[in-house]
Amino acid sequence: MRKSKPKKRIILPDPKFNDTLVTQFVNNLMFDGKKSVAYGIFYDAMDRIADKAEKEGKSPLEVFKKALENITPAVEVKSRRVGGATFQVPTEIRPDRKVSVSMKNLIAYARKRSGKSMAEKLAAEIVAAYNQEGGAFKRKEDMHKMAEANRAFAHFRF
Repeated sequence: MRKSKPKKRIILPDPKFNDTLVTQFVNNLMFDGKKSVAYGIFYDAMDRIADKAEKEGKSPLEVFKKALENITPAVEVKSRRVGGATFQVPTEIRPDRKVSVSMKNLIAYARKRSGKSMAEKLAAEIVAAYNQEGGAFKRKEDMHKMAEANRAFAHFRF
């Protein structure tokens, strides 16, 4: 590589939960630089989760983290051309990318859901992921199945 690797930016913790993971999630949720709107959506979703979390004796942040953990993939498939044929090669995911992929999947499937507000949709998707169901969890399962099916091509790893 000609250039040096870019420095990792420091993510400041969010104001309410004092957690950097929340800030990273809000940054992914944000559209057109409207961070305060994204925070509003996230905190509203957390308020909606709060009553469900209290029944189980957990904080809404714990529910959110467990939901993210449930939809975090361990492997993914990458396309690799070998002699005119394209193979789906299973590869392990770096820890920082794992978190990023799970957040993006959660947000994408929350946006696809039916519901009135984004906060409502996000809350529903987080609860579904916490209960090991919903679109984002299915996506993780599909990723793992695809990697398992293409395990024979693992020796093409780059």
